[in-house]
Amino acid sequence: MDTDKNNALVVFEDKNIRRVWYDDEWYFSVVDVIAVLTDSINPSAYWRKLKERLKLEGNETVTKCHTLKIEATDGKMRQADVVSTAQIFRLLQSIPSKNAEPFKLWLAQVGYERIEEIEDPELAFDRAMQIYFKKGYSKEWINQRLKTIEVRKELTDEWNRVGIEKKTDYAQLTNIITKAWSEKTIKEYKQLKNLKKENLRDNMTNLELVLNMLAETTTTVISKKEDPKTFSHSKNIAKKGGNVAGNTRKDIEMQLGENIVTHKTAKQIHSKKTKSINFKS
Repeated sequence: MDTDKNNALVVFEDKNIRRVWYDDEWYFSVVDVIAVLTDSINPSAYWRKLKERLKLEGNETVTKCHTLKIEATDGKMRQADVVSTAQIFRLLQSIPSKNAEPFKLWLAQVGYERIEEIEDPELAFDRAMQIYFKKGYSKEWINQRLKTIEVRKELTDEWNRVGIEKKTDYAQLTNIITKAWSEKTIKEYKQLKNLKKENLRDNMTNLELVLNMLAETTTTVISKKEDPKTFSHSKNIAKKGGNVAGNTRKDIEMQLGENIVTHKTAKQIHSKKTKSINFKS
């Protein structure tokens, strides 16, 4: 399942906590955890001072935390201190907080849900569906969106098979595909919809999602057939896959008499709903 924002971000009492899956467990942004526990206006400074004090005390369990890339406030991936669940419990012993007990319970629930999802991957999809539905997306759109996650995973698996592993290379190939089918780079596409950090696919119409899937699926199929040995060859394949969807887009637009690539965002596309829905059948 594509992580997007659903796996990379969790919420405790309306406060966002960034996390990253690494070495078979969740690691949480230590600054975000401190922001929840202390209500500090400058959690980064709080963490620097706390880390210095813990080092002086000889406590290396927390201070020797991992530094991993995690999404920053500007939407870019940056190195940041992250802590495991076990390290958070050590941190709780050093920070007096009224939120300590509720946070422990929340943390246990987050971990339990991940274990459930590993044993039954359908649960992860069902939870993602509920999140989207509560945001006002239709069931039809949600089903389409989750299909794009599957299609995207197949494409990145294929890129990985041919030796492409860097996220920057993934981003470049994705940009080529998007430009080929929509006639816009991802940056231009987001500017059209006036998006900043929001996920582009979460703000696409059903038709936009379908064409994006067609482009990525076609790219996957062509790559498997041509078995590229160079990044340049993969770039050429990405353009071919995108062009297939681009030609389809033009045909549909000719029939409809209107543009498929639209400025509309999720708020304009979907009506707000707040109830939950059972997606399993």
